[in-house]
Amino acid sequence: MIPGDRLVETALATSPADETIVMVTDSAEASLRWAGSSMTTNGSARARGATILAIRRTPDGAHCGVVSAPIVDADDIGAVVAAAWAAAQQAPAAPDAMPLIDGDDTDPQWGDEAVGTDVEVFAPLLDGLAAGFDDTDALYGFAHHQSTTMWLGTSTGVRRRWVQRDGSLEINGKRGGLTGASAWVGAGTVDFTDIAMDPLRAELARRLDWAGTRVDLPAGRYETLLPPSVVADLMIPLLWSLDGRGAEEGRSVWAGPGGTRLGEQIAALPVTLTSDPAAPELGYAPFVVATASTDSVSVFDTGMSASRVDWLRDGALHALAYPRAAAAEFGATPTAPGENLLLTGGSTADVDDMIARTERGLLLTTVWYLREVDPAVLLLTGLTRDGVYLVEDGQVRAAVNNFRFNESPVDLLGRATEIGATERTLPREWKDWFTRTAMPPVRIPDFHMSSVSAAH
Repeated sequence: MIPGDRLVETALATSPADETIVMVTDSAEASLRWAGSSMTTNGSARARGATILAIRRTPDGAHCGVVSAPIVDADDIGAVVAAAWAAAQQAPAAPDAMPLIDGDDTDPQWGDEAVGTDVEVFAPLLDGLAAGFDDTDALYGFAHHQSTTMWLGTSTGVRRRWVQRDGSLEINGKRGGLTGASAWVGAGTVDFTDIAMDPLRAELARRLDWAGTRVDLPAGRYETLLPPSVVADLMIPLLWSLDGRGAEEGRSVWAGPGGTRLGEQIAALPVTLTSDPAAPELGYAPFVVATASTDSVSVFDTGMSASRVDWLRDGALHALAYPRAAAAEFGATPTAPGENLLLTGGSTADVDDMIARTERGLLLTTVWYLREVDPAVLLLTGLTRDGVYLVEDGQVRAAVNNFRFNESPVDLLGRATEIGATERTLPREWKDWFTRTAMPPVRIPDFHMSSVSAAH
């Protein structure tokens, strides 16, 4: 197979466009699935693709054609280049047009081969899974690993290469058959060597033990403990809302009187919400990669350096995402959106510490089916799933029924009365789109369970 860097150079050399951006990706993935405490499927796959952005500069602006297609060898790239150039002929002038990023050096790994993966990556899990299959509780779950190597080249000299490796493990435990008690645990990883199966299985068993007693509760506002995974699922929509244009134009929760809410105190406690491409085990490409323009990112910024951003600092709104065109329009600093999310600055407490200090409340272990209701306040609605528990006098006493809830992550930060120690965690709802998070447990004094749900 022709190396990715050579495909990029071939596309750039043959493109008739005034300017060209080429992205070649080589993706390998492996998966492992089990059900009813038995392995069901495993496999691996590999694919290569290219995205070509052809730009036609005219007196009325820049016209950009974007085409993505699978690529097998060098002969395939010419058709993609031609299709992108044809699309540029029909495209209107881009409102976010800017000069392309200049490149004056080449990534030292530019000529390296793709980094793959296969089912052998799951070897650290197998003994722990096999031990779990011998238990009386039925285990269901899925492990997934993906390694994507990307080469980025532009006609203005940018030459960047990045390898992104991400893995996830989800285990659902059931006791009493498919309609009995159910609990979920998950973990994110780079290569599975850092996942300890025994503690995960012990946590599943503990949650299923808690469900040995059941109590029905009405809808209402409850003091609620949110473990790191739930906090991640609630904070990710907040990250996605942090575009400067929406705030400047009054279309988002970050709009303020006459401008944005930059500098305003958002969180009740002095926490920091960060995206950082250099975060250990959570890293992402330290440069912008965009195949389409949005309010947060522009294709014309492809290749621009991306660095750490504190979206909240000491509880105050500190930054918003601005492509270069929007930054120029609004007098802001160009800021790339993040591809990981870390909430830090809490105490050293873990979930068990917070349970021990709870007189009466709920422990909410996972959420799903999150949807945005009102962008003006970032109101979300969602359902609880696989374990809501009643806490009384510092102990978990019983499982309770599921609820629908209505909450804004912005309001939750403003009402939180305790934030614990940050740890790497796997969001459940957004796992297919966003896995790189580190979050603390959070105590909310009045979490709004808006109605009882019949979900099991």
